[in-house]
Formats: sequence, structure tokens, C-alpha cells
Amino acid sequence: MSSLPRRAWILAFSAILSLPLFTPLTTTALFAQTAAGRSTLSGTVLDPSGNVLPSAAILLKDDAGSLIRKATADSQGHFSIAGLPAGRYTVSATAPGFSTAVQRSVPLLADQAKDLSFSLSLGNFSQQVTVEGGASNSIAARLAPMGAPLDARSARTEVNANFIQNFTAPTADYGELVAMVPGTVTTNGNGVGLGQSDTAFRGFADGNYDIDFDGIPFYDTNTPTHHSWAFFPSQWIGGVDFDRSPGTASTIGPTPFGGSIHLLSKPMSPERNLRGGFSYGSFNTVLFDGSFDSGNFGGYNKRSNLFIDVHHMTSDGYQTFNRQTRNAGSLKYQYKLSDKTVLTGFAGVIWLDSNSPNLSSTRAQLLANGDNYLLQNTDNTRANFYRYNYYHVPTDFEYIGVNSQLGRGWSLDFKPYTYNYDNSEFYAKQPKGGAPINEDVCAIPVKKISPCAVDKYNSYRKYGETLAVSQTSGRGIFRTGLWYERAATNRHQFPSNPFTLKDDVLPNFSEKFWTNSYQPYAEYQYMATRKLSVSAGLKFAYYTMALQQFADNGGKIGSVNPVTGKPFTVVYNSVDYHSWLPSIDANYRIKPNWSVYAQASTGSVVPPSNVYDTAGALVGTPPKPQTSTTYQTGTVVKLKRVTFDADFYHTRFQNGYSSSTDNNPDSPLYGESIQYISPSSITLGGEFESSIYLGRGLSLYLNGTRGKATYVGTLTVYSPDGSTSNPLVVKAPSGLWVSGTPTDTEAEGLTYQERGWNVGIFNKRVGSQWEDNGAYHNQLRDDPYSVSNAFINYTIRGHSHFDQTKIRLSVNNLLDSHNVTSVKPGGALVAAPLTVAGLTYVNPFVGTTTSSPGYTGGRNLADNPNLLPGRSIMLSVTFGFSPER
Repeated sequence: MSSLPRRAWILAFSAILSLPLFTPLTTTALFAQTAAGRSTLSGTVLDPSGNVLPSAAILLKDDAGSLIRKATADSQGHFSIAGLPAGRYTVSATAPGFSTAVQRSVPLLADQAKDLSFSLSLGNFSQQVTVEGGASNSIAARLAPMGAPLDARSARTEVNANFIQNFTAPTADYGELVAMVPGTVTTNGNGVGLGQSDTAFRGFADGNYDIDFDGIPFYDTNTPTHHSWAFFPSQWIGGVDFDRSPGTASTIGPTPFGGSIHLLSKPMSPERNLRGGFSYGSFNTVLFDGSFDSGNFGGYNKRSNLFIDVHHMTSDGYQTFNRQTRNAGSLKYQYKLSDKTVLTGFAGVIWLDSNSPNLSSTRAQLLANGDNYLLQNTDNTRANFYRYNYYHVPTDFEYIGVNSQLGRGWSLDFKPYTYNYDNSEFYAKQPKGGAPINEDVCAIPVKKISPCAVDKYNSYRKYGETLAVSQTSGRGIFRTGLWYERAATNRHQFPSNPFTLKDDVLPNFSEKFWTNSYQPYAEYQYMATRKLSVSAGLKFAYYTMALQQFADNGGKIGSVNPVTGKPFTVVYNSVDYHSWLPSIDANYRIKPNWSVYAQASTGSVVPPSNVYDTAGALVGTPPKPQTSTTYQTGTVVKLKRVTFDADFYHTRFQNGYSSSTDNNPDSPLYGESIQYISPSSITLGGEFESSIYLGRGLSLYLNGTRGKATYVGTLTVYSPDGSTSNPLVVKAPSGLWVSGTPTDTEAEGLTYQERGWNVGIFNKRVGSQWEDNGAYHNQLRDDPYSVSNAFINYTIRGHSHFDQTKIRLSVNNLLDSHNVTSVKPGGALVAAPLTVAGLTYVNPFVGTTTSSPGYTGGRNLADNPNLLPGRSIMLSVTFGFSPER
């Protein structure tokens, strides 16, 4: 371990040990007082709408600090603490998603029964879980692993903390936390949390939706994609709010296009607890984790609260020579400046190292070497050798949040933030023609590109702020605010020699660029009646980019101006993009436990930086941002033993970018790239999910989707060899399926949750889908596949020094399936027998050959399939210690 991670560990543990773990409390005195007392404090906990809040946590302390009692509100929001001596008490009530309510110095006389009432206000967005007043009597809702809220204005699924802590592997990343959400597909070929996972839903791949953490968007600067292995492990996450729509005007981020995944940090606990855990499992995976909840502390008013988590993970991974090491730590601190203002600080650091190569296995390699083949440890094979492939990725993420109730219904939430991604990567390449990799071969450049390795670097630092101001009145809620962010990026790739580590003179590409994002918005949620709310809003998305691209070897822009024929060393470009994004929605509460909603909203995706990766970086006509328009309607109902929600959606969205070069010498755009958006497509379908309480702690969870996504419309572009006065009309391939969109998905889960046990088995089935290589559609149809996971947890709860101690068994891919999850087509079909590693294979999947390199309905031994990782089993033991008992 390097010196920097070691220093981070020492500082983190020093911070934990420096905090007061014990209070002046003697067990004998506590029990003596309890036994002697005959007074009772009881009460009810309500949400802002006056509905009861079940399972709220109650903490009672006497003002002398010698007696502490705890209780949990029942299904009617009621609690009672008996056997109390006369005195003065401080009583606090807490529920996830709500601010803590405190009543101080409550007098209690001898033999008195006193009743209190708590009304909890909503916490800030980072802690918010929807108020389920109408579902307060729903046992099914309380035990459901996920589900839609009654106040939903679009298709939403909230993944709760119970599911994250008990029904996912301890190594899971945030993409794997949402794998069971309706219509969602998450894959990771190296094992759960052991590499970069990919998540898609409704046909929207990563880069076509937002992800934020505590309301702060995060994404790459060159394209709005995400790195699940380098940000926000599951140890930092307290819940996920998954909105499968562009959202409302107040939904900020670079890509409110297909939807938003809102990651929520863990809420602050009023109870002090120290936990340390160890996990060991398949693929030689080891995880150490330690966390500390301070509870409320700091003087008489106890206005401070602190949460710390540190962990260390290593794994060989399922795939050969795809090793992972991660050191991570996070800290969250809250200080209550007053009863109306809370200050929150968060900091998270990750130090990631990996042997992941920049390649994927072919069908032929998998047939010859096994389903887990990725690399071989040899210098003279057609595969790359693992010791010349590595990632080094440190990241950090910090914010300070101020949430304040300003009076007269006004509130403010302000978060300045910064985060950094720094990726140093080195990966080997196979010499052309399959020559053995050796020092002589690697010293000879082949066609401008060194044959053996690439030295890659991608780094950016961002600074930004989110500002949300709202005013609640008798007629509704007005919201306005602004998201602003600026970023500086440095990227390059140099051909390199893995033996000498010497880079070539000219890079494949080298660039620096600076971006600015502005998104002001305003919306109003009008309470037309007590049952009907209607919201309308408008957001302006504005994005600027300034690029500095250096001459290269032709991998991107080259070193010669294609128009003048003169060499250059650097090219400067700047561009701005903007979109107006309106939204409107309505929610009608038919009954307290039954609502319906409808929504129409728009989203956009800013173009990536590679728009300027053309000869000479000459772009005459940059593209406009991709846009989407979504219409949705749905319903949510929560009965005592059954919850059910369903939605129907229709989205028209524009796809990626294409370009042609104007080669007419008489054109003002001669030699320049004409950028345009590829054909539009329509995705439509239906989704449902349901939770059914069977009794005796048993619950059944179900969801399913059915839909399609096909290309439509026509497209006008300039002919590559014509002039701007002679446009070429290209008809989009109407009716063909958009790749990566399953026809259907289904999920089933059976759970038992009672007396400290959390036992569950979940299965996700993904229907068939088409694949293509970008230019040719519907080349290859993937078969359906399923994956099943099982979990057994036992947690010590209640009045014990070892509260929250847990034993946890996780089994992913229970049936050890090795199905193909997706395929990157490898080119034209090979109909003749092929010899691999001395064995002859006949390709039985020959389909109809079209113009090379495309084909329809076939499978090729040169394809790059992604497979489910094999079965993994992990046993975890977490020791909890709560001194305040």
C-alpha cells in the first residue's frame, strides 16, 4: 500500500478513536432508576401532512445524563416509555428522510402519564424519502425492498436502506443496487463490485441519464458517462431514488434525457455505534470495513453528529488476471446552527488500482480458454499479458450543504462542491498479424501506431454549486434555483513500449478542454384541491466547451491542416450548446392510499468532446444537443397487505452523432466536418411492480416490463462528396430495433424479515435484444437470460451493547449461469470451420450476409460477448458496539 492511502487510514482511525465513545453512565444506576420509576412518557409521531409515521426512532435522555431509553413507534406512529422516575427529559424523534424533532427539558412528575406529539419536517433532498402518509398501515409497503411513492409524478422506484444492507453483496456498487428496478439491466463480467458495471433501462445506456449524489450531478467531462467502480461504493449509500423520466424542471444534471438515478448518503443516526466487519468470498475477495456513528454530541444542546466509514477491498476477480484493489473512506458531519438551519459536510476519497485491460474476449477465445478468459500470463500469445495492463484511479468528492427554513414558508438549500477523477492507465495491444510480443516487435512502429501498448491519462477537477429556493403557501410550492459547474480536463493517449515504458513522440490524441454548465429553473406545484396537485416548470440548459487539441499521429486530428496542407502544432475551438426544457405533471390522490399521475417532460444530452475529433479539428457545423420528449401515466396503490404500481410510457428521443466531410472546393465549408444527429427512435411500453405480504414475516416482490424501441423518421445530411446546395436525404431505418433494448424484463423476490432475520432470494430475467456495431442495425439477437441471488442475514437488535452485530451470507448467480448478456459484433460471418488452439469449430450460426462488415441474425467467432460472472459466495461478519445502553 502506498504512503498516501496509509496516511488516510491512520487519520481516519485516529478521528474515530479521538471521539468520546462512552458517556458517564453506570448500568446499575440506570436499572435502579428504571425499576423505581412509575411514570410514563408516550406520544405520536406525524409527518408534515399530519399522517402518522410508523417505525420512527425515539431517544429519551434525562437532563442529568444518567438515564437513556429508546423506543420505536408502532404502525400507528405511537410510542410509549414506561417506568420513568420524576425529572426532566429531552426526547427526540427521527425517521429516514425527515429532520430530527427534539423536545427539551420535558417535566415529568411522579406517577404521571404524559403525552407528547412530534411533527417531523422533511429533511433536505440528500436525506429525503417520500412521505407515505396514506400507506402508514401498509405492512407490505414497510417490508417491500423497493417501490413507488404515493406522491409520484413520474415512474419512480425508491430502493430502501434495508434492501441495500441485506439483499445486495457487500462489494456491490451503485449500479448493482438498482439491478432489480423495473426495466433496468446492470452487468459486470468480473463479479459484483469488482470492476466497471454498466446499467441501462428502457434502452437508455449510460451517458443518456443523470446520476447524482445528495443532489449533486457527477459524470465524465468528455462524455456524460459514469465510473461506478471509482465513486460511491454501497457503504456510503443510504438509499436510491430512481426516476425513469426526464423529471421536472428542477431535475438538474447534464443528461436529464432518459431519467435520473439519485443516490442518497446515509442519514445521520441519533444513536452512537461502532462497527467493524470482515468479508471473504469467491475469487479470493476480501473486504475490511469499519464505520462509526457518533450520535448527537457536543455540549448541552448536542448539535453535532458525525459518520465515518473506511474500507479496504482486494479481489482476483472472476475473469483471468483482472485484479482489483480499493481503499476508500468517507466522512459526513452535521451541525445544527439553530432549530431552522443545518450545516452538512461530506468528504469521500477512493484509491483504486486494477489490472483491467482495455479489451474484451472473442467467442473463439472463450471457446478455447473458458468463460472466465480475459488475459493470459504469457508474452507470446495472441492475448495480452496482464502485467502490462493496469489502472491507477484516485478520486475525491466533497461538498458543504446549508439547509435553512427562512420563515414565511421560504426555505433554502445551497451546496458548493468539488470532485476529482484522475485515471492513469497503461494497457498492452496485440501487434498486427498476431506476431509474438517481444522487445524487437514493440520497438517498430506500425502505420503510425506503436504495436504494443498505450499510455493513457484522463484527469479532471470540477467546482460547482447547487442552489434551491422554495416557498410553500396555502396554494402550492414555488421552486427556483440554479446548477452551475466548471471543469478543467487533461487527456492524452501515447503509443508506448511496455518493455521500456518509452512513449512515441506523437500521441494518438492529446487535448485539454474547459467546460461550463448553467441550469437555471423555475417551477410551481399548484395544489388545485386537497387531492390534486399540478406542476409546471421550465429549465434552461446551457453548456460551453473550449478545446485545445495538440497535433497527433492521425489517431484523431492529425498534424496537417487538410485544407491548407500546412502542418500545425495545436488547434483551438470553442462551442456552446443550449436547450429549453419544459415539464408539466399532475398527481391525483383518489384515496389516501391510492394515487394516479400523468407527466409530459423533455430532456437533453450535451454533445461529447469527440465532435472535434476530425481531421484538423475542422467542424463547420457542430450538432445540436440530443433531446427527448416523454409522456407517462401511472398509478400507485398501497393496501395493508399489497402494494401495486404501474406506468405506461412513450418517449421519442434522438440518437448519437454522425458526420460527413464537405469535399466541394467551392463550398464555404470545404474540408470541414458536418455534424448531425442520427435517426430518432421511439420507445414505448409498460412497467409494474408489486409487493405482497404473505404473513409471518414473508413477503413476495414482483415486477415486470414489456416494451419496444424502434427507429423512425427521416434525416437530411449533406452529401460527403457534394456541395451544401445539393443535400442528400437519408431515410432512417424505420421499424428496426434500437440495440441494447430488451423486449421484456421480470423480477421476483421472496423475503423473510422478522426477529433480526433478513432472508431473501431474488431473480431477474432479461428478454431478448438486438445488437449492432453502430452503422448496421439488428445484426445479432441475444437470447434471454436470468440471474438469481440469495441472501441470509441475522442482526442483533435491541437493548444490547452489541446492537447491529450482523452475520451475512451472500450468493450471487446462485445457479452458476454463464449466459451472454450482450455482444459487440465482430464483423462479417465466418462460415468455414475455424481452428482455435488445435481444435476445429464449425460456426452453426450462419445468418443472412449483408454488406460487410454487417450481417443479420448470425453469430461470429470474432464477436466480443459479455457473460455473466460465475457463482460467487461471500460470508461477512460485522461486529457492532453501542456503548450507550
